[in-house]
Amino acid sequence: MALPAALAPVVVVLGMMAMGLPVALAAVAARRGQAVGLRPLLMASELLLIVPALLALLLLRRPLAASLGLRPVDRGTLVAASCAGAALWAASLGLLEVQSVVWPPSEAFLETFRQLHKALRPRDAMDAALSVAAIAAFPAACEEILFRGVVLPSLARPLGAIGAVLASALMFGLIHLDVAGDVPAFTRIPFAILVGVGLGLLRVRTGSLVPPILGHAVLNTITFSTVVVTGVDLEAETPDAALGAALLLGGSVLTAIALRHARPPLTGPEAARLAG
Repeated sequence: MALPAALAPVVVVLGMMAMGLPVALAAVAARRGQAVGLRPLLMASELLLIVPALLALLLLRRPLAASLGLRPVDRGTLVAASCAGAALWAASLGLLEVQSVVWPPSEAFLETFRQLHKALRPRDAMDAALSVAAIAAFPAACEEILFRGVVLPSLARPLGAIGAVLASALMFGLIHLDVAGDVPAFTRIPFAILVGVGLGLLRVRTGSLVPPILGHAVLNTITFSTVVVTGVDLEAETPDAALGAALLLGGSVLTAIALRHARPPLTGPEAARLAG
C-alpha cells in the first residue's frame, strides 16, 4: 500500500515547492496593500506540503488511512509518545546548544526567529490556541503524514526499517533549511534529523502514525511555550557545551525508555472497544 520508493523524494521536493506558494501570494497581496495573517500563512504552507504525497496515493488508488498507518493505539502508548516528544525536545535542544558552541548561528537567522516568536506571542486564550495550531498542531500532523506516513513506508522495502528511518529523517531535515538574509542557514537541520530519527523509530515501533504525530505536537508545543509564552529568548543565551551534552544524553536516554513502553497498534476487540 506504500508509494513506490522512487516517488518518495519526488513528493518531498514537490511538497517543499508547494510550501512556498502562500508566501509568494502573501507578497503579492502585500504589494496591493492587503495584509495576510502569519498564522493562516503557516497553516496553509503546512497543508500544501502534503498535497503532492496525498495526490500520489489517491492516483495510485492506495487507501489513505491504511497507507498512512492511521491505526489506533492504547493509552499507554499515547503517554509514551507524549513522553518521547518531551524527551526529544530536550535532546534536540541539547544538540543545538552543543552545535552553537562550535558553529554559532548567524545574527540574521536569530533575528528571523525573534521576529517570528514576537509575531506569534498570544494576546489572549483564543490567540494562544491559534498560535499553537499554527506552530505546533498543523506542522506535527502534516510533516508526520509526509515523512513518517508516506516516505518512511515507501523506503522500508528497499532500505529496511532502519534505513528508511534514517533516509526519511534526512529528508525531514532538508525542509528545515532556512534562508535568512538571502543566505541559506543550516542551523536547524542537525536537530531536525535527530528528531526525525526519534519519530521514525516511534513509527516503526508502534506501526502507527498516531504516536509520532502526538510526539511531534508535544515537542512543538513545549518549544512554543518556552520561547513564545514565557518570553525566554533561547537564541540570546550564551551556549553551554556541558549543559547541551547533558540535555542531549539525558533526552536520548529518556527517548529510548519511552520507545520501550510504546506498543504496536490495537487490533480486533481492543481496537473496537477503543473506538467505541
